[in-house]
Amino acid sequence: LAASWSPEFCRRPRDAGTMQCSGRNGRFGFVLHGLWPQAAKGADPQWCAAGPRLSPELLRKHLCMTPVPWLLEHEWLKHGTCMTRDPAKYLKVSGILWRSLRWPDADRLSRKVDLTAGDLRSEFLLANPSFRREQVGISTSRTGWLREVRICYDRRFRPTRCDRQEFGAADATPLRIWRGL
Repeated sequence: LAASWSPEFCRRPRDAGTMQCSGRNGRFGFVLHGLWPQAAKGADPQWCAAGPRLSPELLRKHLCMTPVPWLLEHEWLKHGTCMTRDPAKYLKVSGILWRSLRWPDADRLSRKVDLTAGDLRSEFLLANPSFRREQVGISTSRTGWLREVRICYDRRFRPTRCDRQEFGAADATPLRIWRGL
């Protein structure tokens, strides 16, 4: 389950006017990027079937966790069709997992001197004590800015160890968190 750090996404000038970034709907922190199936070996499955489009009702229902309608549609078609043929089921499971998590105060954390990926993992674990460190991945830009937190689950949607790629930045890796303007 990938959660994007919205202020980092909104740094790109082309996204400034979107519902997520304009500020007209409040300020978003972590938002659901998507729920992605992975292969035991080889490339992860993508674009598995021509799925139905998301209905306006489904889009409206899930804009609180993913405030970009095209991203909900994209994630369903690219990843959800590899898990189910029913978009409502894919979004329901995504929503259940999303709502089960508590997110650390990344604004506050961003002000910490010498912040590391391990600091963010530790804060996530304090907010979600049923998880272990190896189940929380952190994705950063090439220059060390937080992009995503990735929570790894098994096929039954129970937390599991992230593989090396999904784990991302090691605990000692310096981390920067963009707070926005």
